[in-house]
Amino acid sequence: MKVRPSALIWRLSANQTEVLLMRYNYGGQDVYALPGGNPDRGEILPETVIREIREELGVSVEVGEMILAGEMLLTQRNDDVLHVVFAARNLQGEPVLNPAETTALELVWKPVIELDQLNLYPNIGSKLEPWFRSATYLGYVGRIEQQYFG
Repeated sequence: MKVRPSALIWRLSANQTEVLLMRYNYGGQDVYALPGGNPDRGEILPETVIREIREELGVSVEVGEMILAGEMLLTQRNDDVLHVVFAARNLQGEPVLNPAETTALELVWKPVIELDQLNLYPNIGSKLEPWFRSATYLGYVGRIEQQYFG
């Protein structure tokens, strides 16, 4: 099983909360992901998040509390992943994609209330909206059901 830490980065805009997502296209479908990536050997998860955001987006953040952890079991591909999402605060700079470091096509800010309607990787949109209302640790959420995009 691989581990993929990611960052929940948000802003207030026009009386709504928006989340920063990276847009990819797989099999002709748009797929959105929280910024993050794979740990390097000897790297702890918050360090991975900080490094990936610096490399892929050219900005810095402070990694806060863990919001949730859950497993995505893709038996058809044997790519089981433990997703760990951290709150990221104090965004320094304006995020811009670095094509040398990511295959994402663009960065988008999406309203929190739309997250559960997107092809989100991992598929946790319905879990994030309640977090914004309570800001409490969601903990281990178990299996994350995910559509496969080939």
